[in-house]
Amino acid sequence: MTTLNHTGVSHTVFHLLGIPGLEEQHMWISIPFCISYVITLLGNSLLIFIIFTKSSLHEPMYLFLCTLAGTDVVLSTCTVPQSLAIFWFRAGEISLDRCIAQLFFIHSTFISESGILLVMAFDRYIAICYPLRYTTILTHALIGKIGVTIFLRSYCTVFPMIFLLKRLTFCRSNILPHTACEHIGLAKYSCDDIRVNIWYGFFVLMSTVILDIMLICVSYMLILRAVFRIPSQDARHKALNTCGSHVCVIILFYGPGIFSVLTQRFGRHISPHIHILVANVCFLAPPMMNPIIYGIKTKQIRDQVTHILFSKQV
Repeated sequence: MTTLNHTGVSHTVFHLLGIPGLEEQHMWISIPFCISYVITLLGNSLLIFIIFTKSSLHEPMYLFLCTLAGTDVVLSTCTVPQSLAIFWFRAGEISLDRCIAQLFFIHSTFISESGILLVMAFDRYIAICYPLRYTTILTHALIGKIGVTIFLRSYCTVFPMIFLLKRLTFCRSNILPHTACEHIGLAKYSCDDIRVNIWYGFFVLMSTVILDIMLICVSYMLILRAVFRIPSQDARHKALNTCGSHVCVIILFYGPGIFSVLTQRFGRHISPHIHILVANVCFLAPPMMNPIIYGIKTKQIRDQVTHILFSKQV
């Protein structure tokens, strides 16, 4: 890419359009956005409250689930309020610094959630393959170190993007056809050579999310091998059932993201608003559905929710 001669002023303010081509339907589109955000806040807050207040749930699996719920709240809060402001008030104006801050938290939180799902797969592997050593392996001290490592990895890998973007001169259009800021989506409006941004973004993707997916697949291959060696059919069913909710969450988290990447790479004839809607599903569906899935599939959590909701009526 040839570097252009910068004679204009670099943009410091951008305008998010929301979903181009569907401006007239923004008010209707805002309804599922708003409903999903309310469910996300209520469901994940209830999940965190239950796990924190019930000492019987202070086990590794539930502590990881609590961390996942907190990450879901942050991921939704980074994106949905901005989208609703665009849909309701046409408030799409955003400064360059705020745009970079938003994409930093979106990318780092997404990578954090991917890391948490990987650790939860490791947790299920230990619980099924080494049940007698489960509590001695996954101590609270180790869980704390794992949590710190997950968040350090996400922040340290995304942090250089700030400097890669700040060095650019944005002298092209300052109209962003999206509901939120994104690294390459913002960088492509620069007049500078952005090959470093592209390659670094590819490196971050491969070294975090793609690596996590590969390790999760390996974990479940080992889990399945161990499960089918169990002679009792009831024991096999119980072991597989403990993984059911986690597998659903994994599919819900990675599925829309993979589909979004594929449509961006190969679906050149697909309308831009479809790309943006699919990208928003990545921020809407997993945080909303995760507490529902675990509430339905996990008996301990289901019992606690029932106790909280109906105990005062008895």
